[in-house]
Amino acid sequence: MTEVVPERRKGLARRPPRRGMYVLPSLFTSGNIALGYYAITQSVQGSAADPAYFDRAALGIGFAILFDGLDGRIARMTHTTSEFGKELDSLADVITFGVAPSLLAYVWGFRMLPLTLPVMLRERLLHLGVFVCFLFLICGASRLARFNVSKNPQPRNPGRPGQKYFVGMPIPAGAGVVASVIHCFRGSPIDNPWVAVVWMLLVLGTGLLMVSRWRFWSGKELTLGSKHPFQVLIVVSVIGAITVLFSEQILLSIAMAYLVSGILARLFYSWSRDRRRTSAS
Repeated sequence: MTEVVPERRKGLARRPPRRGMYVLPSLFTSGNIALGYYAITQSVQGSAADPAYFDRAALGIGFAILFDGLDGRIARMTHTTSEFGKELDSLADVITFGVAPSLLAYVWGFRMLPLTLPVMLRERLLHLGVFVCFLFLICGASRLARFNVSKNPQPRNPGRPGQKYFVGMPIPAGAGVVASVIHCFRGSPIDNPWVAVVWMLLVLGTGLLMVSRWRFWSGKELTLGSKHPFQVLIVVSVIGAITVLFSEQILLSIAMAYLVSGILARLFYSWSRDRRRTSAS
């Protein structure tokens, strides 16, 4: 009588990954830090006469956002998440999406204002610009600290069940707002005091959105896994090509749409809540 060998159970524990695999996500995190450092060095070299440095700094932050998304996804795919990786990722985010964009926002938006402006007006804008850009950095760091210590945080304006949301605007998205605006102008710094005031309000508003408890779509339910990988590859390639050709307009539209989405979600939630209260009374 032939003995039947039972099949392996699906519930068996996975074979632990090799130690070398834990280095892979950290390499992308290190690339994130390198791009942040690159953006800082380009920011301090930029000038009104050579604005290409500002544009390269903005692009460095933009590529760092891609690296930031890849390191976490790769860690989950390879089952190599670790406390060291989480801490390194947070430190990288402070540098690349906190220090780099705040410095770039100040130098590009305020430091390059023409010397022909009235001395008092220019000094006031410079001082306010330093303060607002520092607030952006503090808000981003606080957003990261809250994210690290929170367990299952809930936004004040909850969305649909089953969808995952960020509580507050994530710091890479905040840095993306700064970088996309500067890239849209091809690095040409602000030379109008009224435009500098608008820029100040945008940087301040972005910082406050990061420490808010408003919900922002996380996109974690999206996956590249598909029954039709060839079609997915074609779509991704077409989108990538269009983004490269019209990067100034498309990246700015994406960044602003994401920023506005959190504001609209909050307004819609407040409107629907007041409407329910009115109908109940």
